[in-house]
Amino acid sequence: MTISLRALSVAAVLSFGALTGTAAFAQDNPMVGGAAMYADKNIVENAVNSADHTTLVAAVKAAGLVETLSGPGPFTVLAPTNEAFDALPAGTVETLLKPENKDQLTKILTCHVIPAKALSTDIVSMVEADGGEHVVDTVGGCKLTLKADGGKVTVTDENGTVANVTIADVLQSNGVIHVIDKVLTPKM
Repeated sequence: MTISLRALSVAAVLSFGALTGTAAFAQDNPMVGGAAMYADKNIVENAVNSADHTTLVAAVKAAGLVETLSGPGPFTVLAPTNEAFDALPAGTVETLLKPENKDQLTKILTCHVIPAKALSTDIVSMVEADGGEHVVDTVGGCKLTLKADGGKVTVTDENGTVANVTIADVLQSNGVIHVIDKVLTPKM
């Protein structure tokens, strides 16, 4: 009887520890767009809850990338905010969301996806190892230049647009999201 009670107590403690560990892990993830981001949900499941990423979510849907970004990954997504999309020339987003522009939209969006999980510490290490900047290839075939200075990470696209990472290391079940303040575009 003592062994059974002891085993039951140990099981209860382990179960409670597992539950609180998961809850703490979710709480440690940064809030994005006023919403909690959960490390046990995928990129799409989390992004749809961010009030700051409604344009990005609409674009991902229009490009037919929901299934891909819900897949196993791992992916690093550089997620532009609504403000970043709003800063594009008037009519750009509306034009890109039209069905006839799906290929161009897909190219732009996949230039925000790196086919690996790269946390900010990984990025800083790569930048330092490469002498101040590190070039990465994206799923869309773009080359992005990563830089880190004073704890801040920037991403420069092929056209010279520099995006700042404003929220780093939003863990996902299939990778990580870094929120950025500009839309990155491929060289045309």
